[in-house]
Amino acid sequence: MGKPLKLWTVNVISFVLFSLLAVTGLVNWLVLPHGSGHREGLLIGTRHLLMEVHAWLAILFLVAIAIHLGLHGSYIKANLKKSGLLKK
Repeated sequence: MGKPLKLWTVNVISFVLFSLLAVTGLVNWLVLPHGSGHREGLLIGTRHLLMEVHAWLAILFLVAIAIHLGLHGSYIKANLKKSGLLKK
């Protein structure tokens, strides 16, 4: 697999993970009820499930971004040298 295909794949995966992160975060924040009082119901259970899914998606997103930065390592290094922030 060539570098352009790797970059495209990582970009698509990052976009999907970010989109899912946004949806689970917004649903947890705006749709599902807050609090963990004495009432146990489907919505409270769904909220806790989505919080777990959201946390795991965040970890996967960070891994995808780390891979993305790794694939762009030479570009980043060249521009840091060019700007004088990294010694040549």
